[in-house]
Amino acid sequence: MDTVWIAMIPAILAATWRMATPLIYAAVGEVITERAGVLNIGLEGTMLLGAFTAFAAVYATDNLWVGLLATLLVGVVVGLVFAFFTVTVKANQIIVGVALNLLGLGLTGFLFRTLFLGTKNAVRTVPVLNIPVLSDLPVVGEMLFHQNLMVYGTLLLVPVASFVLYKTAFGLAIRSVGEHPRASDTVGISVSGIRYAAVMIGTALTAIAGAFLTIAHTNQFVEGITSGRGFIALAVVVFGRWSPKGAFWASLLFGVFFALQLRLQAMPDLAIPYQAFQVLPYAATIVVLLSLRGRSHAPSALAIPYEA
Repeated sequence: MDTVWIAMIPAILAATWRMATPLIYAAVGEVITERAGVLNIGLEGTMLLGAFTAFAAVYATDNLWVGLLATLLVGVVVGLVFAFFTVTVKANQIIVGVALNLLGLGLTGFLFRTLFLGTKNAVRTVPVLNIPVLSDLPVVGEMLFHQNLMVYGTLLLVPVASFVLYKTAFGLAIRSVGEHPRASDTVGISVSGIRYAAVMIGTALTAIAGAFLTIAHTNQFVEGITSGRGFIALAVVVFGRWSPKGAFWASLLFGVFFALQLRLQAMPDLAIPYQAFQVLPYAATIVVLLSLRGRSHAPSALAIPYEA
């Protein structure tokens, strides 16, 4: 049995980064959104819309770039609508987020059944980059040097997001609007404008997270393909202390549970129902949130509409 577990380690490590990738995109996007003072719990619905858009666009054109561009466009439109209701109309952000989740689930299910049910439900996927020699290294070779391009994209996303947030005037405006919107407004920063921009960046990245599931992780779309990842990404933001780097490492932690439960399900010698393994990532989410109770420090103006 020990030999079996040792043999599983490279596969689990390789799957960890891959399974964490959609969480990284969604969580980093939500970090930017929440640092501007807007709480978007509609990540699940946004991911579903991104997943379906990428699948449909690649199915129609057989072009991955078209799929990604279409996904970004849908993500920006979703952010524009969400920002209109939460920033301009000043509707309750939780209610709007719940509505977005329901819209994503219902609309993608309806469109999939209408347009694709009964068809050949498969598309081309983002190619895997295999680095010779290095990919054959023991233990870490497959994890670090045999992944698809969207997985490697997280290595660019996190430092870029960190640089924008902490080293640019735009990032300073985002953080100031999330902490002290009244003071920001006094010095001439458009609170509404910054929040609109932050929300649209966040939903665009969340839509890309959904696209990963259909054109980089699998080659098809199924209803509810996100399986709660949008809600886990919300927990990742809190666990990562509202920073892109923290979100990256927290996502990898949850990726371990996703990878582990897949491997455990494939072990025939374990006389345990597979459902017990499927619950691992979600149980870990609950444990993490309970452990952080009273110790997290969210942006001061998070989820509070600004009245000029």
